[in-house]
Amino acid sequence: MATLGTRPPVALAKAAQPLAVFPVQLASVRLMAVGDILMHEDVKRAGRESGAGLRALWADVEPLIQGADIAFANLETPVAPTSGQPGRPFRFNAPPELPAALKASGFTVLSTANNHAYDQGVQGVVETLERLRAEQLLPVGSGTTRPEAEQVRVLQVKGLRVAFLGFTDLFNINLNRNGNEPWVRPLDPDAAVAAVRAARAQADAVVVSIHWGVEYEHDPRPHQREVAARLCQAGADLILGTHPHVLQPVEMLSQGGNRTLVAYSLGNFISNQDRMYLPDLFKVDGGDSRDGVALQCRLVKWRLADGSERVTVEDPSCEPLWNLNNWREVMSGTAKRRVIRVLWVNSAIAAAQARLAHLGDPSGDPQDLGRTQDLLRILQLRRERASESLGASFVRR
Repeated sequence: MATLGTRPPVALAKAAQPLAVFPVQLASVRLMAVGDILMHEDVKRAGRESGAGLRALWADVEPLIQGADIAFANLETPVAPTSGQPGRPFRFNAPPELPAALKASGFTVLSTANNHAYDQGVQGVVETLERLRAEQLLPVGSGTTRPEAEQVRVLQVKGLRVAFLGFTDLFNINLNRNGNEPWVRPLDPDAAVAAVRAARAQADAVVVSIHWGVEYEHDPRPHQREVAARLCQAGADLILGTHPHVLQPVEMLSQGGNRTLVAYSLGNFISNQDRMYLPDLFKVDGGDSRDGVALQCRLVKWRLADGSERVTVEDPSCEPLWNLNNWREVMSGTAKRRVIRVLWVNSAIAAAQARLAHLGDPSGDPQDLGRTQDLLRILQLRRERASESLGASFVRR
């Protein structure tokens, strides 16, 4: 006979069973994306004179690149030293060591669909692809044939299948002729929507690279917003925009139950643009083409209570970047070695502040003190400028 207030043993066992909690995280992949890699002649010279090659030009931001599972950039140059001609203004050609330098720094995916893709002709497209693949870098948006250029590229990383598509809305030279010959994929909105839907059937997440917009404008045009909304509805998780050479807004779109992170322009990663800029001589926009961003986010795969699976873009943030450029010092004769270097702005600000604390004592070097103060002022100014362009809610401090 049961005692008052007690329960049968079976009831106790049922009460002890934990309830299932949904959603369940199945996979998480960190993605990092930067903008245009421009191989101006002075950029190549800076690499030669660094003593450590091209990799030295972005060594300061390697922790950001290598901290990601997938690292993306827009390769706005052929790498065709054998089949092409030496680079010249507006017709780029990168040194043969560039792919190895990018790979060693941690890059994994490169867009090859842009207005400079045919700078070295159709054979330049072929040689570029061969050199990238030799370093196990994934090119998207061009191919030795049209079907190859339009093929969905899928990376399998930490249990997540991530599809990449690449398009360009602009050509300096359009040599697309026969689908059996080298091809650079143009942006056709209807075809892009169909491509995103097809990619969704093959992968957990879809990333779209688009070379578009108007150079030096800080706002996307209405047709870009329309295309972004259509790709969001089709199922794109992330849209990475390049070409304007300045930063444009980062936004989270919602269409038809889908959410898409859109970076309309990632700015320049490495270039020789705006080399004359000094904040005391120019308005703030005079340095805009030396601004870049490392866009970071997590692609997270969930299992929902109904058993279905879904990928969401989590924790999006932007790390401002700045191209240090000593063109003025070289022109004035106060420096002999050409220096162009990508700085991680937040890290460089912290380093400058620590250095000022050291130089502030009586034994500090007055010239070094002045240079560090000037650099800190520029970096703080450029961080504010990046925040205005990208959207303050996304910019890390």
